[in-house]
Amino acid sequence: MARVAQGNRGLNDPPCRAAIGKYLAQSTTIPRAITKSTFFSTVTSAIGSLATATAESEDRRRYPGLPQSLPFSMRRGMTARIDHIDSWIFDLDNTLYPPSAKLFDLIDERMGAFIMRLLDIDAVEARRVQKQYFHDHGTTMAGLMRHHGVDPEDFLVDVHDIALDRIAPDARLRAGLERLPGRKLVFTNADADYAARVLEARGIADLFDGICDIRILRYTPKPDPAAYDVMIDHLRIDPARSLFVEDMARNLTPAKALGMTTVWLDNGSESGHRGHLPDQIDFHVNDIADWLDNLPSPWGIS
Repeated sequence: MARVAQGNRGLNDPPCRAAIGKYLAQSTTIPRAITKSTFFSTVTSAIGSLATATAESEDRRRYPGLPQSLPFSMRRGMTARIDHIDSWIFDLDNTLYPPSAKLFDLIDERMGAFIMRLLDIDAVEARRVQKQYFHDHGTTMAGLMRHHGVDPEDFLVDVHDIALDRIAPDARLRAGLERLPGRKLVFTNADADYAARVLEARGIADLFDGICDIRILRYTPKPDPAAYDVMIDHLRIDPARSLFVEDMARNLTPAKALGMTTVWLDNGSESGHRGHLPDQIDFHVNDIADWLDNLPSPWGIS
């Protein structure tokens, strides 16, 4: 009997005895043909249900704001994975503003024009070069530096010289960020001047405690593992107590390898799904404000 109950502490433990009693009480007559395996399977199932119910009751007591509409396993995972976080790290473009704003389209256009002038090629070929370098080197700029000796500062100043009237303050996003305990940080392949402008335009600049940009990274972009090592030192974070939100799935793999909690913001960003490895993702979400609102109390509002 002890062997059958292995993993449930033994049939003589009070929870086991209660489960057996419940099963027997519900059965006015035990069929003679019932097998031991059926009996023990039923008891084991009852014990499992009892343990889950007990754990769920405890979670409701400890986390009264836990979204009850979610499956229990998901809710329990949410509390287990974020209550230790003290550094909340966010990508910038298409993360702290939605792709639907089409702000990055303006940068995309300026990158294409830069390549056309640099290589004296038409728009179609410039687009091909731009995207090839982006996929092969992490950023278009990294490819241009490697293959054409481009001065990174010339590129950064040129392509980020855009108006920001396509984005606006977002009260809901701000409220969600305000609820997060600890530091809020930006880790971006863009430059800090542009990042600061975006944060200001979104009405959240005062909530952030630091930016690790492409200059700090010595022009080595995500997802190069070396970029993450520099970021950790610059922002002075403990990876095991940090959470990283990104719209580009491939940029989460190095973070996960370092022990960070990872959030893939699958919001329709161009090529956001490239390099997607499900086992490297802790949270798969579609909207950053929704995700923040639906975090368990005290981080969310559900």
